Amino acid sequence: MMEASTLVGQPSGRAGTLMNSSEEWIARARRGDDEAFRLIFDRYARPIISFIYDMVGQRELAEELTQETFVRAYKNLNALRDESKLSTWLFGIAKNVARESLRYRFREDGKVEIEDDRVMEMSDGRLLPDSELLNKELNGVIRDALGALDEDKRMVFTLKIFQQRSYEEIAEITGFSIPKLKTDLHRARAEMRRRIRPYLGVGYEV
Repeated sequence: MMEASTLVGQPSGRAGTLMNSSEEWIARARRGDDEAFRLIFDRYARPIISFIYDMVGQRELAEELTQETFVRAYKNLNALRDESKLSTWLFGIAKNVARESLRYRFREDGKVEIEDDRVMEMSDGRLLPDSELLNKELNGVIRDALGALDEDKRMVFTLKIFQQRSYEEIAEITGFSIPKLKTDLHRARAEMRRRIRPYLGVGYEV
């Protein structure tokens, strides 16, 4: 059987022809069908690496942790009881992997810096228009603002705003109660808004 780690960075090019049934992918992968697991990877690698990147702030590290996420998923497919929640399960593994890395880095250097140089989505379902592409100064403000959030708030903010997950999904991924999620998101939005608003156009909301 192929190593799950060989999947990372090697998409099969079949993302456009993926079947709709998570249950079928998982059943086939459990029987040793490597192509089925590759289909799972093709479908979910992009949001997983995006989530981890927003958490840890380093592109190469995010790629390594995404690989670790799918290796763990590959080894523990039999632990997944509700195949319809494959995405939520994968995000849960990614959350644990990212947290382990953050805690290790915190012990090593005492702080975590965000080095995200991409144009970031700052409100539900809306991307900054081309005419408002973030300049270097704003990129720095966003990095600092996201990095200044504590781990729980950054995780909730990333899952809700960037990954567009429902409160119910986030609760399952994080283990937090929905009231806590709403409180953390409100506080994260307020902090991000306070730091970023001076650099954004009038009427734009985080």
